[in-house]
Amino acid sequence: MTTAKTDEVVKEAPAAASLSDQRERDRMRRRLARKRGGGWWPYVFLAPWFVGLAGLTIYPMLDSLYLSFTDFDLLTPPEWVGTKNYEHMFAEDPVFWDSVHATLLYVAVSVPLKLALALGVAMLLNRDLKGIGLYRAAFYLPSLLGGAVAVAIVWRQVFGGDGLFNDFLSWFGIKGQDWISSPDTAIYTLILLAVWQFGTPMVIFLAGLKQLPRDVYEAAAIDGAGPATRFFKITLPLLTPIVFFNVILQIIDAFKTFTPAFVISNGSGGPLNSTMLYSLYLYKKGFTDLEMGYASAMAWVLFLVIAGFTAVNFIASRYWVHYDD
Repeated sequence: MTTAKTDEVVKEAPAAASLSDQRERDRMRRRLARKRGGGWWPYVFLAPWFVGLAGLTIYPMLDSLYLSFTDFDLLTPPEWVGTKNYEHMFAEDPVFWDSVHATLLYVAVSVPLKLALALGVAMLLNRDLKGIGLYRAAFYLPSLLGGAVAVAIVWRQVFGGDGLFNDFLSWFGIKGQDWISSPDTAIYTLILLAVWQFGTPMVIFLAGLKQLPRDVYEAAAIDGAGPATRFFKITLPLLTPIVFFNVILQIIDAFKTFTPAFVISNGSGGPLNSTMLYSLYLYKKGFTDLEMGYASAMAWVLFLVIAGFTAVNFIASRYWVHYDD
């Protein structure tokens, strides 16, 4: 028995020594990797970014979270009021719900229309034609100009009572109206302005279309698949990651829309709060009424709503977004 145990110990000794050598080699390899990676130098170069993240993003967010539980008018020190701002927001402020209704309508209508138009134009521009670059630049131009105050002012003139849109309708014998001043149509002028700015998602769609394999379309054409079949069975499924990316970006951008609503309604959100988008009402409470605590509470509600919509989209993407694997 003693001899057998001795033999086992002798056999295990090289194995233990080999394991120790392997661990030593792993430690040497990690040390070499750290040296090749520059040691602490990458963190030194990243330090300004971390300082900016902490000072310009994280600290202001935490400070606004604190202010959302206070009564703060920018002129006197904030006074702690607990959840009073949130209770007033959800239970006692009808304008808040008007802004929620206007914003949800704006998002629900403008985002699908903008993405549909962007994809359609991208497919038209996905061709090797003479001067195609000029056409692509022309279609992208509204996205560069659409957020400007000057464009919003022009938009207000176009859809006014004596605007160009009514002149266009008069050619067909249709009597127009002041579309900006009507509570039934004012929000749709903002939606139309948003849809007109389809250039950014169009460029992203165009980049995705350029990556689709040509041989799949050739095989489908040989099998007799028509344009509609190729679009719904090939293009759209292969493009779903790009569609998902654009949906996320456009929903976030739509929730934050401010400038068109402010300019077209002269900062009032009228008529009858029909263009009182959430960001406009947040601005009014914070910088017009000097209720910065209440505005901070609204900002955090908006943050949570956008985060919720984004999370739902990511969860739902498992069922309709198709990747290469």
